[in-house]
Amino acid sequence: MLNTSKKITPARRLDSVQEYYFSKKLREVASLNARGMDIISLGIGGPDLPPHSSVIDTMVEETVKPDAHSYQPFMGLPELRQGFADWYKAHYGVTLDPASEILPLIGSKEGILHISLAFLNPGDGVLLPNPGYPTYTSVSRLVEAQTYYYDLKEENGWLPDFDQLESMPLDKIKLMWINYPHMPTGTQASIELFEKIVAFGKKHGIVIAHDNPYSFILNDNPISLLQVPGAIDIAIEMNSLSKSHNMAGWRMAMLASNPEFVNWIVKVKSNVDSGRFKPVMKAAAKALALPDQWYKDLNATYASRRKIAEEIMTALGCSFLPSQKGMFLWGRIPENVESAEKMADDILYNARVFITPGFIFGSNGDRYIRISLCASEETLKRALKRIKEYNHE
Repeated sequence: MLNTSKKITPARRLDSVQEYYFSKKLREVASLNARGMDIISLGIGGPDLPPHSSVIDTMVEETVKPDAHSYQPFMGLPELRQGFADWYKAHYGVTLDPASEILPLIGSKEGILHISLAFLNPGDGVLLPNPGYPTYTSVSRLVEAQTYYYDLKEENGWLPDFDQLESMPLDKIKLMWINYPHMPTGTQASIELFEKIVAFGKKHGIVIAHDNPYSFILNDNPISLLQVPGAIDIAIEMNSLSKSHNMAGWRMAMLASNPEFVNWIVKVKSNVDSGRFKPVMKAAAKALALPDQWYKDLNATYASRRKIAEEIMTALGCSFLPSQKGMFLWGRIPENVESAEKMADDILYNARVFITPGFIFGSNGDRYIRISLCASEETLKRALKRIKEYNHE
């Protein structure tokens, strides 16, 4: 019997995106491990350390309370918004109204989608960094925006070239993504750079969206775009507890902006999710009130790991900038190596270590690799030993 039913096809927007690189590659790594390869993964930036014990205790204590399991406000608990406001005041010197200028998010990745849906019509232009976080591109394509890439290059300190920006079709562009400390290069911004970016956004009526999850990692000077006077009129800043508080799986983040922008994003968010689990919000508020010693202890751990990651880069013949911030190390591959992808695969299959090739972050990352610091010193030392042994075969 002939099947005469009409063929079902997905939405056309799926033609513009591919499965996330790490989703595919981690399946490959899992397959290699199933064959007994014992792959050491230095690819993903997912913290391997737990949150502070008091944060976990708060989560446990709140979970057994009878009022913990109902729907919660999609704007988040008042004490959570106040916690974010106090955190911004204490660490960035930025004053925010917790009632109208802060919106908790289910992770920054989700926030990228909420912001894009709130500001971009199909065909609107969006400025994206090259190299940059791949989700900026995939979400922009999913909302059918027109993507325009601005170059970040080593010879320019991985900072925007404002002459290039001014040459873009700025009448078509509505939103610009920036991310400092920059992932994947680890470049720290300055207030002077932020002032120039805010002025650029105001001049051309472009919303500046700053993704700021790495400012506490290996960084003694966390800064916020919102420290620039008047930035909140044109800017949105996202922040997250994933990296700074080892809460990646908890999916707890926030955005801050002026009340009008926040209200527009709330229109999207309130139709997409139904709020956060109350104990998670209570625990997040606890995390936001941790003393400075928490960050010092965390960074002491990352500093020790970073030294071994630098040894790995050196063993691979790669060059790198010691000034990098954040939980990765970004290095340029030797000139005689064909490509970063080829190098990463050689290391994966022969040294049994998974590192990230820079091409996944954009064409300006083609000659670079990235090593994650989200592995113990012992694991990093084992990876170094394997790479040295492979290089001497």
